[in-house]
Amino acid sequence: MHRRILLAILLAVAVTGAALGIPLGVTASLLVSSLASEDLKDRAQQIVKQLDSDIAAGEGIDTDRVDLAIPPGGYLVVRGPGGRVYREGVKPEGGRLTEEANLAGTGEVQLSVPSEPLRERQTQVTVAVLLLAVLSVGTGMVVATVTARRLARPLREISSRAARLGAGDFRPDTNRYNMRELDMVADALDTSAEALSALIRRERQFVGDVSHQLRSRLTAIQLRLDPLTTHSDPEVAEDSLAAQEQADQLAAVLDELLAAARAAREAGAEPVDLSAVLKTIAIEWRQIFNAEGRTLRLRIAKGLIARVTPARLREVVGVLLDNARKHGAGTVTMAARGGDTDGTVVVTVSDHGDGVPDALAPHIFDRGVSGAGSTGVGLALARALVEADGGRLELSVQRPAMFSVFLLVPRSTDLSSVRLSTAGSPR
Repeated sequence: MHRRILLAILLAVAVTGAALGIPLGVTASLLVSSLASEDLKDRAQQIVKQLDSDIAAGEGIDTDRVDLAIPPGGYLVVRGPGGRVYREGVKPEGGRLTEEANLAGTGEVQLSVPSEPLRERQTQVTVAVLLLAVLSVGTGMVVATVTARRLARPLREISSRAARLGAGDFRPDTNRYNMRELDMVADALDTSAEALSALIRRERQFVGDVSHQLRSRLTAIQLRLDPLTTHSDPEVAEDSLAAQEQADQLAAVLDELLAAARAAREAGAEPVDLSAVLKTIAIEWRQIFNAEGRTLRLRIAKGLIARVTPARLREVVGVLLDNARKHGAGTVTMAARGGDTDGTVVVTVSDHGDGVPDALAPHIFDRGVSGAGSTGVGLALARALVEADGGRLELSVQRPAMFSVFLLVPRSTDLSSVRLSTAGSPR
């Protein structure tokens, strides 16, 4: 994109420079020739005027009296009464520029100058015009480079934002570019992120509600059918057994549908080396905490791998770190370890602040709930993103606050593409 914008602007500047420079150069050359001709004609008229005055006064023709009107290197030829010829100066060799004027109806004046100086002035003026055009193109190149960078950078950022949105990163981006169209696109992406986040949350709630309701009803049906399978009437027992088999099949189908929905929701998840991802996140956030005089520590156990969408993990951890920065105090610690149960790993973010108030703790993940005047969106979104990858987010310690992200360990068939870090975890 940067290259295309740069080439387009440069092409426009080059075409404009050529369209203006070439005609301007030709016009300047013709103007120099015209000015030289006018000057020579004026000098010839001055000579004629002086000689006419001398002839009228009976003094005859004296070319010395008009010497001042002859330009440097000029050659004057006067044909007076009686056909007598008077000359002044050196006759130019080669090309020359000549102007003629009548002398009181009795003679003629010819004033000539070498054409070489004129050609030199024309060349100088034309070169000056061309240099000006080249300078204009060079200035255009600088402007084009700056403009291309200014346009390409926000376009790249918007493209990256759209890619993160597709990967499940629904965090709003506050960057704006003072360009109406690009800012409209950024606003539209934020609106889409909000809508997708709400859609995922509603979908998850709907699937959970449907699962709970269907399982409750199936369990009740199975409990009622179970005694009837031993009924004394053979037909009743047989029908009850068939109904119970259908209920079991329906429960199995429900489990398959829920598993398929969960797999579709986790389609972007992949095996991730937590050490590499968390170190990258820590580098970005450590600068932010250092600027505020605080410290971010990182503690990661070796060889931890989680099955998660990388963009979602960065978003979730970013929300927790930002929450600790705004509402916590002291040193912030981000740690990762194996879970207490098989098949999980845990990422924790904690600080040394006052923690979460008792009244707020039960609703800390509810959308729109905040204890410090913020939007109350971040934690709700973070929990939705974690659950979308099959994990969960909990407030594990209330004072001081510690949030725990429980992530699933990938299956053995997913581990072939993972590069494990051999470096020790920083302290």
